[in-house]
Amino acid sequence: MNIIINDLDDGMVCTLNKFVDDPKLGGMPLHNGLRKKMSKQTTLIEFLLLGFSDVQEMQILHIVVFLVLYLASLVGNLLIVIAIALNHRFHIPMYFFLMNMSILDFGSISVIIPKSMVNSLMNTTSISYSGCVAQVFFFSFFVSANLALLTIMAYDQYVAICQPLHYEMVMNRGACVQMAASIWITGILNSVLHIGDSFTVSFCGGNTVDQFFCEVPQILKLACSDSYLREVVFSVCLALSCFVFITMSYVQIFTTVLRIPSYQVRHKAFSTCLPHLTEFSLFLCTSTFAYLKPTSSSATGLNLLVAVLYSVLPPMMNPIIYSMRNN
Repeated sequence: MNIIINDLDDGMVCTLNKFVDDPKLGGMPLHNGLRKKMSKQTTLIEFLLLGFSDVQEMQILHIVVFLVLYLASLVGNLLIVIAIALNHRFHIPMYFFLMNMSILDFGSISVIIPKSMVNSLMNTTSISYSGCVAQVFFFSFFVSANLALLTIMAYDQYVAICQPLHYEMVMNRGACVQMAASIWITGILNSVLHIGDSFTVSFCGGNTVDQFFCEVPQILKLACSDSYLREVVFSVCLALSCFVFITMSYVQIFTTVLRIPSYQVRHKAFSTCLPHLTEFSLFLCTSTFAYLKPTSSSATGLNLLVAVLYSVLPPMMNPIIYSMRNN
């Protein structure tokens, strides 16, 4: 059977695949070489992102709101980095990890917000294929590294409260540098896995991403193969392992603190843990709801709202959370 396939779009390729493989429709199985040639026709050169509104006034409002959020995150996180770098009193493990968190937070928000503002300003929703790959890679990197950092910070609190006599030996400069390096390496490896799952498949669901940035679950919905379940399982396993470690650390911390007879010492210990607990709870609640909600039945407005909550709110709130006066 001779078939011309040079100019087929993604939907036509998938339809043709089903036709030639279904004997009931009079089709016949394709040769592997022909199927491989057809798969190449599903290569996309750009994706279309979801806009917040088609009304010009609402687009302007979107730009202003995102600009304010971005500048607030930039100033807050930059002030934290400068303060920790210049003040020698802050050259301890807790503030060293906090400086890394500020860098990761600013990086994660810089990956998605500027592109969204530019699209609204130019009245377009397109993003190039390479730009989408870059967004997925860097956003996955910053988010996964942030989660690993929250886990390391929980361990730091555990050693400081439960093993204070061994703190300087366990959390020495060399150990802190190695932990920070492991955080960044974890982010890179996770990003590579996300890229492998998301962009090595053929796309037959069009090129419209149901989100205002290139989000992995929405990208996988466009793929011909059903690889979304594998992506969810991997993300859940990574998040669950970090959650279990942090929970175990705080169980030990609370058990130790409650045994302290002095109320002032207990209050000081709890106030030290409060910023980390607040940040972890914010990160966990927003990201869990975003990735575990049913994607096929979610409303567009809900998708946008949840995406803003878990991608924009934590980087902006972290400087406020960790700058609150505590003992």
